[in-house]
Amino acid sequence: MSQRTAVVASRVGLHARPASIFTQAVAACGVDVTIAKPGEEPMDASSILMVMALGAGPGQTVVLEADGPEADRVLDELVVLLETDLDAE
Repeated sequence: MSQRTAVVASRVGLHARPASIFTQAVAACGVDVTIAKPGEEPMDASSILMVMALGAGPGQTVVLEADGPEADRVLDELVVLLETDLDAE
């Protein structure tokens, strides 16, 4: 199991547009990925409802986990995405 931490850079956190962009990237990667706040129960990172329910605000740390041969590459790409302000035009 591979794991990465990321700091949410979007100025509204993982809500609406940023959550949609993130979950679409997760769904397209072909790897099962979970997301959680540190110390909390992991959620399916491909579900926009679960990602929005996580309530990760700007500047908060989240933990991503995945398993499989492509897990490291996928997690690295998702960290870059989360650490980008997805609200920027």
